[in-house]
Amino acid sequence: MAITRDSELHTRRFSRNAGLGVVLLGFVAIVFGLTVVKVERGSKLEGFDHQPRVSELPAEPTKTEVAK
Repeated sequence: MAITRDSELHTRRFSRNAGLGVVLLGFVAIVFGLTVVKVERGSKLEGFDHQPRVSELPAEPTKTEVAK
């Protein structure tokens, strides 16, 4: 005997699974969009490796500033 009709349980489960799929796709789209924007901007892409970043260090005085 083949089951040809979907019971109410199958219908509800499918709608919950479809809703969860939409939410997950939305989350992936948001993360992908943020990644693309960050890569396109290209600023502050230095990784955190427990060492001081060159961009955060104060500028060293030049020879003409030191002579003054």
